[in-house]
Amino acid sequence: MKSVFDKAVREELINRIHSLSPNSQPGWGKMSVYEMAKHCTTWDEWVQGTHSPVYKQEFLGKIFGKMALKSNTKDARPLQKNMPAGKLKVMGSGDAAQQKQQWITRVEGYANYSNPAFIHDFFGKMTQEQIGVFAYKHADHHLRQFGV
Repeated sequence: MKSVFDKAVREELINRIHSLSPNSQPGWGKMSVYEMAKHCTTWDEWVQGTHSPVYKQEFLGKIFGKMALKSNTKDARPLQKNMPAGKLKVMGSGDAAQQKQQWITRVEGYANYSNPAFIHDFFGKMTQEQIGVFAYKHADHHLRQFGV
């Protein structure tokens, strides 16, 4: 399975990010390119521990999180369309090109990933392998959303 910890996979994601245009339209959902890139940048910052986030698993995650994590990381199937965005919803407008560059910087940051404190708000504690697979699937999901 693909993982953001693999250099070739990061390069693939970066090439796909570069191919986004500010006028690209989503195949599903309501986000603009800027909002999607900002969401993904913020998500990667959260996973990587940028800005010292507080990590806590939600109550429903304690009940269903491990089962959902296993389901989402057991094979190469992509994430489904219209998955909930969780707490990292982004609304508004901005410079899509600048936001894409910030996202690329975060994707590149997985080359030096080290955040043992990370706890996903729904899945809970994840192995580094699970983080790598799910981070790839998250980025892939949003890039597919915009046809790239």
